[in-house]
Amino acid sequence: MAEPDLQAIHDLLVETAMKAGAMITSARPSTRTTDTKKNSSDLVTETDQAVETMVSTTLKTHYPDYSFLGEETYQPGMRLTPAPTFVCDPIDGTTNFVHAYPYVSISLAFVHHLRPLVGVVFNPFTAQIYHGIRGRGSFLTSSTLPGEHPQKMQQLPLRSPPEPLTGLDQALVAVEWGNEREGNNWEVKRRTFAALAGAKEGGGAMVHSLRSLGSAALNLCAVAAGGLDAYWEGGCWAWDVAAGWVVLTEAGGMIVGASKGEWEPKVDDRRYLAVRGTEGGGAEQKAFVEAFWGCVKGTLEYEL
Repeated sequence: MAEPDLQAIHDLLVETAMKAGAMITSARPSTRTTDTKKNSSDLVTETDQAVETMVSTTLKTHYPDYSFLGEETYQPGMRLTPAPTFVCDPIDGTTNFVHAYPYVSISLAFVHHLRPLVGVVFNPFTAQIYHGIRGRGSFLTSSTLPGEHPQKMQQLPLRSPPEPLTGLDQALVAVEWGNEREGNNWEVKRRTFAALAGAKEGGGAMVHSLRSLGSAALNLCAVAAGGLDAYWEGGCWAWDVAAGWVVLTEAGGMIVGASKGEWEPKVDDRRYLAVRGTEGGGAEQKAFVEAFWGCVKGTLEYEL
């Protein structure tokens, strides 16, 4: 098999994401017509399924020998393999989607040898598309007016040079509650959130604030852009993070595991800490990571 043409794959993913965006913005979901998966906080709509069908059909037409991993066609036990693979979350932020809260994206990635190489994350409601190719940088392309086709391209991070990572008490951090609302993972998250946000007098880190916005892909892109300093997550999947992984790391960011010592996570490990780029480079990021891990209260445990 010939080596993948990453630019051609990137361009196809952008084109496909734009088509998906039109499907998403033309839909009219509601909480009354939405199905659930695991529980009432784990939602799926007909649009999720229709978008994934369109994406998989399109990509298979152009690359019939490549594998495909999508949220709506996933079966328990599936894992990424070294084969060239497209990874798709048709609507990342389905809960936001059904509530008409416009923090929603389609996330498309190309992964080969278990490494994310191309990432495209498109929010059709804001007409902002984050995209990157390994070794070639990442970018935000956006419109100047709502509803316009994205046309203005900026390299990430948006601040150049990026500000230093001076400590947790100067950080804006994204977290997500997830759909597990009892048990070990719930307790680890609840206690960790308290440690991050709590006053220093009580042993907390006193971060500037925590943000829970509802889309892992867009959270990673916000860290890449520099608006968020970090994003700590447990419970999401490869399709939630693969595209944002490329966008972030190409912007100088770092992804490690959610708990101490997890310096080299796999794309489908389901536990992550993302940290933005900084002029101080890896040493500054690693110091921030170590401080953050000090606030993690327990170990997140997830199965595929």
